Amino acid sequence: MYSKEKLVSPVSDYYIHTPAANTRDLFLYPTITGYFKYEAGYHLYRESFDSFLCMYIKKGKCIIEINDKSYTAAQGQIVLIDCYGPHSYGSKTGWEAVWFHFDGSLARRYYGEITKEKGSVITLSSNYRFEKYIDKLYTSFKNGSSVNDAVLNNWIVNILTQLLTSGVKPENINGSGDAIEDIVSYINDNLTGELSLEDLAKRANISPYHFLRVFKKETGYTPHDYIVTTKINHAKYLLSTTTMSSKDICYHLGFGSESAFCSTFRKKVNMTPQEYRESVL
Repeated sequence: MYSKEKLVSPVSDYYIHTPAANTRDLFLYPTITGYFKYEAGYHLYRESFDSFLCMYIKKGKCIIEINDKSYTAAQGQIVLIDCYGPHSYGSKTGWEAVWFHFDGSLARRYYGEITKEKGSVITLSSNYRFEKYIDKLYTSFKNGSSVNDAVLNNWIVNILTQLLTSGVKPENINGSGDAIEDIVSYINDNLTGELSLEDLAKRANISPYHFLRVFKKETGYTPHDYIVTTKINHAKYLLSTTTMSSKDICYHLGFGSESAFCSTFRKKVNMTPQEYRESVL
């Protein structure tokens, strides 16, 4: 549904979710999710709204007031609010955010543990995993996907776990394991795209030189070797489970040419793609 709220862009959309009766005792569950473009001057005050709110600021910034304390949240930061008590948020300049209200038997414990250490406005060392799951949650409703409450619970747990375990951006490469873990997930999700050393290092928020060293230490591979090995492993899976041609697999995995794909496959597997397919079927 599209928002009719004053000073919210009419292209802003939201979706209501009513969980199954037993879900309320078993899982964390969303009650509403949406993507809003808040216009300059927007302000909301509520005495109570029975849920917790997680809001990811995509653009701009807003001011949040909880328990007589004021916080500023800017692009890339996450806001976590206990809406059971009085709260407000607004902005003189406007902002965009993807958000969801949630609840469940463990919701308050998660909220307490997260805000006890990090407060109500949270900065992560890497937003990749958090953004992945909050966008999944929103787009599943936007696209009308059939997702059961157990899966929704899993996504919310992943979101809250990121808020619980991730810290602010590191000042040096010590403790960069989490960043490399995020990069590995990013590579696995983007095998067909451009994955240059410079772009991956920038995403990890460290220099290319340090990124190369830390990635090797954490994974045992150079970034290039890891990408190639992952692509070949994916190719082996497709060769053994589908009827896709070598040419189709080649371009599906982002190789520049079929000859380059076959040559790389032979080096890694000691047989051609066709020979491999015949050996496993």
